[in-house]
Amino acid sequence: MQNAETLRKHASLVDRMADHVGVDLEESVMRGALAPDVIPDLVLRCTKCSNPEACARLLRATQSLAEAPEYCVNRDTLAKLATRAD
Repeated sequence: MQNAETLRKHASLVDRMADHVGVDLEESVMRGALAPDVIPDLVLRCTKCSNPEACARLLRATQSLAEAPEYCVNRDTLAKLATRAD
């Protein structure tokens, strides 16, 4: 079981990465493009990342990204959502 601090850290990383690639997770849920129970799954998947510090540095250094970096464990899901947002 993950502790609350770890979950908050990774929830922030997921939300910020989604924003950087042009995905509004809440809007995706409202449009029906994403089931609400998938967001916690994205966060839990993010907790398994081997280098969240690299992600945090990238997010601080950029305003937007064409796509999530290759090492992002949620890359495929975010890419699908970004395509649907267009």
